[in-house]
Amino acid sequence: MEGLAMAAVPATCGELVQGTLDGIPCLVSCPIDCYSIAQVNLRPVRGWQVPRHAPKAVAALHAGLAYLGGPECGGRLWLKADLPRGRGYGSSTADIGATLYDLGGALGHNLAPEQAARLAVGVEPSDSSLFPGLALFDHRAASFCELLGPAPDLDVLVVDPGGEIDTLAFNRVDHRLALQRLAGQHRQAFSLQRHGLQCGDGRAVGQAATLSARTHQAILPNPLLESTLALAQAVGALGVCRGHSGTLLGLLLDRRHADAGSVAAFVAGRLPGSVTVTPYAMVDGGPRYSLGFNQPLESVTSQRPALAKG
Repeated sequence: MEGLAMAAVPATCGELVQGTLDGIPCLVSCPIDCYSIAQVNLRPVRGWQVPRHAPKAVAALHAGLAYLGGPECGGRLWLKADLPRGRGYGSSTADIGATLYDLGGALGHNLAPEQAARLAVGVEPSDSSLFPGLALFDHRAASFCELLGPAPDLDVLVVDPGGEIDTLAFNRVDHRLALQRLAGQHRQAFSLQRHGLQCGDGRAVGQAATLSARTHQAILPNPLLESTLALAQAVGALGVCRGHSGTLLGLLLDRRHADAGSVAAFVAGRLPGSVTVTPYAMVDGGPRYSLGFNQPLESVTSQRPALAKG
């Protein structure tokens, strides 16, 4: 059996909201227009050629083959993803998701988001960027997902200070007591986020993200949060999101009233020189199968360069 397919899943600027609801850890990711792209080439040979730099995607490939009852064939998995790891870009979920969706396409069995999500969390806790639009998702066990509607027309200025958080180590820490203490703030943030997305209220979306970002300081302090919040107020941003297990922060801008490139330059000039500030558009989550990928994977661009740097 031979087959060639390509799929992409967006990266994220952390999460709009993350916490617990009724004791269940869950989140709403913030997808941006930067992608991990996978290409699966099935061939009638034994064994697989796989990227050494992406062991989680390789684990997802084999989980997908087992789940789909893949034929006794081999092939090659390519990945194009230039995102840094451990900062909150959702790079592992994007790699895993693109691999799973692409494998399904190559085998002629497109995976539903719920199927992909169950396979993904078997590899590691995953982002809701696997689902179309924006979604509230149990990122550890995939026990539920609530679709909240399409992404609003917002731009996200990604404030990247560098550094890295070991997400696997972070997820192994028992945060249950802290999460119990913060349950009320989490419920408020999720409720406000749901209202904002379902009613098209960008200000509520930003307020919910800011509440979640501030609340999470009790679990993983981000030293740039307060200065970023002050800058957000200065430029009229709707709010600030963050990587809840990473280093990223994001300013949420209503693109009807703010030029993201100009604001990025202003913000970058007021942060330490090691910090990059890059504008992206918030986008819907879920797989892309038709992005004009009729050329070799090596020629596909998955990430735009930073437009402003401190």
